[in-house]
Amino acid sequence: MNLIRPELRDAFWRWREVIGTLAVASLGLWLIWLGGFLLVPLGAIVSASALFLSVLALRRLRFAQGTDAPGIVSVDEGQIAYFGPEAGGFVSVRELVELRLVRLNGRRHWRLKQADGQALLVPVEAEGAEALFDAFATLPGLDTQALVAALDRPSPTGRAQNGAGLPALSGMDPGAVIWKRPLSVTRR
Repeated sequence: MNLIRPELRDAFWRWREVIGTLAVASLGLWLIWLGGFLLVPLGAIVSASALFLSVLALRRLRFAQGTDAPGIVSVDEGQIAYFGPEAGGFVSVRELVELRLVRLNGRRHWRLKQADGQALLVPVEAEGAEALFDAFATLPGLDTQALVAALDRPSPTGRAQNGAGLPALSGMDPGAVIWKRPLSVTRR
């Protein structure tokens, strides 16, 4: 017998990182309240660290968009993989030169372009896409606030299709460039 409604359990699971960091911050505040030469600085460090991590957790929470799109995203050892029902591929995070948020057939996709010209379209709502936040955060010069803000911006819908019913890339909304590799940064 389950005493917690499934939708409430799902909400707690989604907010688990924020709840955990705020619990640790409250532990730090409790240490400050106890007082003393050792506990006050220790509590301040714990609280400040937990509050910093809670800001990151909130950004990750805003980045996660649900799992309504087909396919699975995997991030493993600096490689982003997308396994979709009709398309997919791999890109290396080190080789990325451009990141865009585009709209294709009414769905938003991350367009990841490598130095050799290959591009991978990953649906924002694919299963596992929330792992992309940490992968994108390692890109040199990327502003994570701008990354999350790009998801909040509405964009026009592009629903162009070719004769076979597949997406026509010429009808794709090119989207704004969210990140472009700085010329001064060399890949290793």
